[in-house]
Amino acid sequence: MILQQLSEAIGVSGKEDAVRKIVLKAIEKHVTNIRIDAMGNVTAIKKGTSSDNLRVMIAAHTDEIGFMVTEIDGDGFIKFTNIGSVDERILPGLRVKVGDKQLPGVIMWPPIHKNRDQNAVKLDALRIDIGAKNKDAAKSKVKPGDRIAFDSRFMEVGDKMLRGKAFDDRVGCSLLIDILQGGPYPVDILAAFTVQEEIGLRGAGVAARILNPDMAFALEGTTAHDVPDPTANPDDEDEPNPTARLGDGPALTVIDGGMIADPRLLNFLRSTAESNNIPYQLKTRPGGRTDAAAIHTANAGIPSAAISVPCRYIHSPSAYLNRDDYDNTLKLLQTALNNLSHDVLKRA
Repeated sequence: MILQQLSEAIGVSGKEDAVRKIVLKAIEKHVTNIRIDAMGNVTAIKKGTSSDNLRVMIAAHTDEIGFMVTEIDGDGFIKFTNIGSVDERILPGLRVKVGDKQLPGVIMWPPIHKNRDQNAVKLDALRIDIGAKNKDAAKSKVKPGDRIAFDSRFMEVGDKMLRGKAFDDRVGCSLLIDILQGGPYPVDILAAFTVQEEIGLRGAGVAARILNPDMAFALEGTTAHDVPDPTANPDDEDEPNPTARLGDGPALTVIDGGMIADPRLLNFLRSTAESNNIPYQLKTRPGGRTDAAAIHTANAGIPSAAISVPCRYIHSPSAYLNRDDYDNTLKLLQTALNNLSHDVLKRA
């Protein structure tokens, strides 16, 4: 399973080189027209077998959230800022890798006797300790602009659970590679491994304008808030929508913070899943965005939908996903690709 290589690779937004190398090696024998555009997106085509010539874009982003060195203080500790959305509360004590040499570091917070009045974790109060004895020693090893990633290892845990960093969106990249290595399919697949999604969906819009597809799917790892709420009333039967649950199949977006899924594609995916006994769930909370938000407004408009694998503890060093969800997402995608036609886009 290539997901392990993808998860353990470091590709913080704007510096996705290591992930791009893995992708290129994995797809080179299965596609044509491989291109790396000015943004750094990898695009490629897997030609379909049908004369229908339906062009289907499938996008997955290669970048991950992380951090960047901003300066080095007088004691040789590293000041840093976030790249992408991160919960500051999880950071103190975490292991990280700094710069191209992946120097080991630990995120430190001032000790309690110097921090009694500060109840919340603030990013500007944190530093990274790389073991440098002073500022000059640290400056010889790192420089402002160096990327910082979580130091995390992929592994199988529990019952059909996989753990690792950057499942948003290396799980989508893994699925897209599986699709390209499979087939053949009747439709033309226009693959896009995009960049800089975590800082504004920047690569996907460029890739969509280059590929100019008839329709598009964005593959994602999405939030699963299916863990107990310690503040909830145990007698309350009105349980809130947890966004998505592990083990309930791929999550099909109805609406999010950047897009309303094309109802024709959403209905097609739902009917495909139901007729093939593939479990699925609906994502109905309007928060968050995917590459589909940038794709669906590109050119003159591109009908788009998002298909996601639910992940617990997303944007952390140790996300969880269920292997059955991954397999069912792949099954839904491949079944859909084998049954797509221009008729899906007809309006009533």
